[in-house]
Amino acid sequence: MNETDEKVERLVRVARQAKVGGVLITTQHNFAWLTGGRSNRIDASRETGAGALAVAADGRRFVLANAIEMPRLLAEELEGQGYQPIEFPWINERADPAFTVTLARQLLGHSAIAADWPLPGAQVIEGAIARARALLTEAEVERYRTLGRGAGEVMGRVCCGLVPGLEEREIGRLLSDALGAIGARAIVMLVGADDRIARYRHPVPRAARWQRVVLVAVCAERHGLVVALSRLVCATSLPADLAERTGAAASVFARLLSATRPGAAGREIFAAAVSGYAAAGHAGEERRHHQGGATGYRSREWLAHPECDEIVQARQAFAWNPTITGTKIEETALVLGDRVEVITSSPKWPSIEIDVRGQTLLAPAVLSLA
Repeated sequence: MNETDEKVERLVRVARQAKVGGVLITTQHNFAWLTGGRSNRIDASRETGAGALAVAADGRRFVLANAIEMPRLLAEELEGQGYQPIEFPWINERADPAFTVTLARQLLGHSAIAADWPLPGAQVIEGAIARARALLTEAEVERYRTLGRGAGEVMGRVCCGLVPGLEEREIGRLLSDALGAIGARAIVMLVGADDRIARYRHPVPRAARWQRVVLVAVCAERHGLVVALSRLVCATSLPADLAERTGAAASVFARLLSATRPGAAGREIFAAAVSGYAAAGHAGEERRHHQGGATGYRSREWLAHPECDEIVQARQAFAWNPTITGTKIEETALVLGDRVEVITSSPKWPSIEIDVRGQTLLAPAVLSLA
């Protein structure tokens, strides 16, 4: 069974469990998931894309799109995927917010329709869809590895070329352009210069120019999949305090990865982080920022927290980001059964060895330009 057929089967099960006639897929991230990395994105400021996919509880599949979008979707995004085209004038959906749901009811022959986004007359089941997409296919694992390797190389190359005095916004532009060159886009971009690193956990790039230390963090998306990674660059020899804090954050990162095993609950992984901070002499840092969680077709599919009941799958991606005031460790890793594979490492970047259930893995250290 190919990837898209497998995902349609998962969605059919979701529809039957929800006791609806079918499911409408309208969001950009779910369109990418269901189609194996294709896109209905026109306006990136919106959650929903141009054109919807309808999967019936009996397995039939349709693409619903206006006359503007249908020719391109059929020719460039959905060729060979078995979707029957249902085209309509663009003015219909503008005149009637419930038009897509009404059309889906007619097509699927059922009054109860579910969707991944709030639509008039549809039951929203994004949570169930998210759980259906959690288990990565083998094809997704390979796309993830390729994206992670490319993003790690790009991040390392850009950060190694930084010189003191560059503005945060210029650093962000350099990284965005370099990611664009490999077909990826930055959906989250953070750059913190000097004191802004300690003041803000999410330093959106401003006009500040870095002189001593700069933090660069990005979530990069390609074919719908998202990786996250962070790097720190120091203009001088590494201060002892920064080295200690970064080493401590790496030890928490190791505990998070060690706890991320198939069947583990998010709350159990969070507890491992809490004990890790305490053991490293930085108790309470977990209250200053989230620790990350599962990634996939969202920058975070779910976050680990004390009440999190989400379960780690046998093949799933995670982006953990432990922070201690003034520093951060962040990489994306694949959980593949008993193994953990960090996929966003930057070649020749200084590293900290960590032990993860008997595996020796590498966490990024601070790069000193001195």
